[in-house]
Amino acid sequence: MVAALMLAIAPVLFAQKAQAEDPVGVTATEIKVGSTFPFSGPGSALGNVGKALIAYVDFINDKGGVNGRKIKLIALDDAYTPSKSVEQTRKLVESEEVAFLFSPLGTQGISANLKYANSKKVPHLFVLSGVTKFTKYAEYPYTTTGLPSYDTEGKVYAKFITKKMPGSRIAILYQNDDFGKDFVDAFRSYMKEDFGKLVVAKSYETTDPTVDSQVVSLKGSGAEAFLIAGSPKFTAQALRKIREIGWNPLTVIASSTTSVAGTLAAAGLDNAKGVVSSTILKDPMDTAWEGDLAVKNYRAFVAKYIPGGDLAETLYVGGFIQGEILEKILQQCGNDLTRDNIMKQALSLRNFSPSMAIPGITINTSADNHQAWTSLQLQSFDGKSWVPFGKLISAAD
Repeated sequence: MVAALMLAIAPVLFAQKAQAEDPVGVTATEIKVGSTFPFSGPGSALGNVGKALIAYVDFINDKGGVNGRKIKLIALDDAYTPSKSVEQTRKLVESEEVAFLFSPLGTQGISANLKYANSKKVPHLFVLSGVTKFTKYAEYPYTTTGLPSYDTEGKVYAKFITKKMPGSRIAILYQNDDFGKDFVDAFRSYMKEDFGKLVVAKSYETTDPTVDSQVVSLKGSGAEAFLIAGSPKFTAQALRKIREIGWNPLTVIASSTTSVAGTLAAAGLDNAKGVVSSTILKDPMDTAWEGDLAVKNYRAFVAKYIPGGDLAETLYVGGFIQGEILEKILQQCGNDLTRDNIMKQALSLRNFSPSMAIPGITINTSADNHQAWTSLQLQSFDGKSWVPFGKLISAAD
């Protein structure tokens, strides 16, 4: 009789135990989140995004966390190397057992982990690359992007250059990966038959010591406009080189390389004067935001949580905004921190405007839009700071 009773209630007890178990990476007091950043290696300047995200998590935790849980952010160095990124990402998922992956940075590393994260059904959220394939939600349902797509950004630049300098020859220096190729393809798509007539493109490898020879070759094409679709290190090299050889084209750089401290200072601020790019962020050094409460709060945040941090470093702003997105998702999750609900909430952001985003730019994600950002603001560098110009441009323009 007793044995029969035990057999009868065993399934109930097992079900209750299963219900009582916490989701992966979650306890009553903590949620584990994993990320990878290039804190070393050729893309190390971009590691400042990760440093700011870590600081923002400290800021959240000092306030008591989110819904009573502290965030344990495990941010590992992948040295901007795909093989290292794979190793670190698998460590986060399989050894650290994080609830989800958030804000990994670097096109090649993200590409190397894309299928793995999606096959494991681990939310792979707001990855910091604008590569167009990462936005293909039907193929990669667990991935969302945290940068404007390079296709959108590239078309904005192609439109700007061709309208400002109709019929001009355009040189493109691009990183030989999905990042750089997306910009080239965007120009090809926008310019159509004019692309073959007017554009000359040269690639470089991330292992190359310099891009000097490519820049000299591109100058020889007679181009009057120059797009640099590269990482901060090579963008800085190219900006220095064009001045050294007396070439003064209308120069446009990718939005991910606009850091005054991390890219333009390395190029020489005078060498960067007049360069054009785009942004989604408020620049804390821009006097236009001097009385803005969000910027005042950001300055106080940097002073406390990134001591010695350069306010001109806009990569910190990027990490800060990533932190705001992370906080928003977890707030929306409430106490349901299953991977399914985390994914659901990441795709349910409605008219969310992070405090350091330019007014008018909002995040609206859904089952068929896995992109955080679809609008851009053009800006030019005046030798000290970035100055916005023109109207906000949406991906649909």
